[in-house]
Amino acid sequence: QLQLVESGGGLVQPGGSLRLSCTASGTTLSFSSMGWYRQAPGKSRELVASITRVGSADYADSVKGRFTLSRDNAKNTVWLQMNSLKPEDTAVYHCNAGYWSGIRGYVELWGQGTLVTVSS
Repeated sequence: QLQLVESGGGLVQPGGSLRLSCTASGTTLSFSSMGWYRQAPGKSRELVASITRVGSADYADSVKGRFTLSRDNAKNTVWLQMNSLKPEDTAVYHCNAGYWSGIRGYVELWGQGTLVTVSS
């Protein structure tokens, strides 16, 4: 069964670090893009970071210089290293992966989400 399996969320103090991981299991698909979105209470979902198969990464302005996204194509896995965390980083983080299907066009998959709480 194709699914995105996430791990690594939790509670951390301001200034601390967490690493999120996401693996696409049950598939040999080649994803053109993988990354993370987040949704804070009362806010819409926003892109945190995404990375292409060749390693080109984009980041939200709010996380540039603090978060680093990396990818292993052979394992269909991405890691989001989050440093210098701030209370405003508190959100549910969702893994996202996309691929091109000849019939359906661009298809996106979503993980169930992992909660990151930054609080003292």
